[in-house]
Amino acid sequence: MAERLRVVLATPLDEELCAMIEREEPRVELVRDHSLLPPQRHPGDHSGDPGWSRTPEQQARFEELLDSAEALYGIPDVDADALARTVEANPGLRWVQTMAAGGGATVRQAGLSEEQLKSITFTTSAGVHGGPLAEFALFGLLAGAKTLPRLQAHQSAHHWADRWFMGQLEHQTVLVVGLGGIGTEVARRLQAFGTRVIGTSRHGGEPPEFVDELVHPDDLVSAVGRVDGVVVTLPGTPSTENLVGAAVLDAVRPGTTLVSVGRGTVIDEDALVGALRDGRIGFAALDVFAVEPLAVDSPLWDLPNVLVSPHTAALDEAEDRRIAELFVENARRLLDGEPLRNVVDTVEFY
Repeated sequence: MAERLRVVLATPLDEELCAMIEREEPRVELVRDHSLLPPQRHPGDHSGDPGWSRTPEQQARFEELLDSAEALYGIPDVDADALARTVEANPGLRWVQTMAAGGGATVRQAGLSEEQLKSITFTTSAGVHGGPLAEFALFGLLAGAKTLPRLQAHQSAHHWADRWFMGQLEHQTVLVVGLGGIGTEVARRLQAFGTRVIGTSRHGGEPPEFVDELVHPDDLVSAVGRVDGVVVTLPGTPSTENLVGAAVLDAVRPGTTLVSVGRGTVIDEDALVGALRDGRIGFAALDVFAVEPLAVDSPLWDLPNVLVSPHTAALDEAEDRRIAELFVENARRLLDGEPLRNVVDTVEFY
């Protein structure tokens, strides 16, 4: 059981939450100099104002603090190169808490050695964003079921159309691709609508709570033909890249709704555009994309059956507090010699 943990604040955080961390876990020494960190433009803005920069003297002081840390609250400047520099310069670094649920991607980009990856524990904020993203998923599924593009088109044309049937989530089956923190929250909310939920699992066994059936990710092609909606929540890893590709999209029921809230690399966007154009995908609500910002010439901007959200569905006013609370719990676990939550898999980096 350790007595103290020197943590350096590497990302912008309100002083009130800094004080909360120290109050809730007195063994944490949270070293911070807010003058060395960019101002936040909004809650959850972990990169801070892009127009802000440090003077050479400030940068030297910032790196001096980073190199004195046993733990970092955030990846410095949310930058893989800055992380690599810090790890190389600070052999005493034991733990890095990333702000993103998909923080493992930045760790992978840092190109750390096997020895460095073994000496430092990286954790993510997985689960913190589950509620907001699950609500966005429900929003997308409801928009698809209620034919939002058709409603908007008639409204724009001032056209009072004949009536038509709309779908009900109560009578639908939804495939949740990925049953981590986000996927589990999606399934829990869908159960309240009476929706039948199929979830993916590499391990099989009995379906978890809120899930009616499990399928292996290798069986997506056969599974998608039985559902009305698909929610993709998976992280971006080499094994998930383009998992939802042409073969899967060829097998969907015509008019299927697709929601993407994991990482954009999981879906083959070229194949998705084709499926949207011919109606295999009737509506898509997309919060994440393979390359962000989405290119101005991407067809996804102009397709009438697509909702483009600029990777903003996870943000809400309480995000910073939830991450700080998660950090407090993990700091206590580290100090007490207990396993940490949300440890990054340094093979798949999720």
